[in-house]
Amino acid sequence: MTADELLAAYAAGERNFQNANLGNVSLFAANLSGADLSDTNLSRANLREANLEGAKLSRSNLSGANLSGANLSYAVLPKADLSRANLVKAGLVRANLNRANLLDTDLREASLRDANLSRADLRNVDLSNADIRFANLRGANLSEGDFSQANLSGADLREADLSYAELGESDLSEANLDGANLSKAELKGAIR
Repeated sequence: MTADELLAAYAAGERNFQNANLGNVSLFAANLSGADLSDTNLSRANLREANLEGAKLSRSNLSGANLSGANLSYAVLPKADLSRANLVKAGLVRANLNRANLLDTDLREASLRDANLSRADLRNVDLSNADIRFANLRGANLSEGDFSQANLSGADLREADLSYAELGESDLSEANLDGANLSKAELKGAIR
């Protein structure tokens, strides 16, 4: 399926695009809100500034995709592969990223307020200056991640692995860190 075919079908009212092969396509600023893209290959796709609000992307391959400035609020992404994706300044408010792969993902200045990232793989992620207030990160692997100046107030970090994480000048006020692994984590200037 090409980007033009997808956009034409969406404009005609189609919302089911499960199992589509859209690797390397350009969907810059496309409106795909509410689309079902479950099990879809979107690896290395250009989705910069796209509207994917409420989209279903369960188990989809978004590795290496450019989603900077994209709206993924309320999106459903359990077990999605977002490794090495660019999500700078992306909106992921209340997105479901349960068990998602976000290894080496760039989420600088992203908004993940109230997002579900439980059991997600966020090793070596860059979440500096991100809004992660009240997010569910229970049991997530956040080792070696950069959370400098991030707002994690009220976040659920129970049983999360934050070993070797950079948390300098982050806001951890009212965050639940019960059972979290903070070994070798940098906490200089963090608000607790």
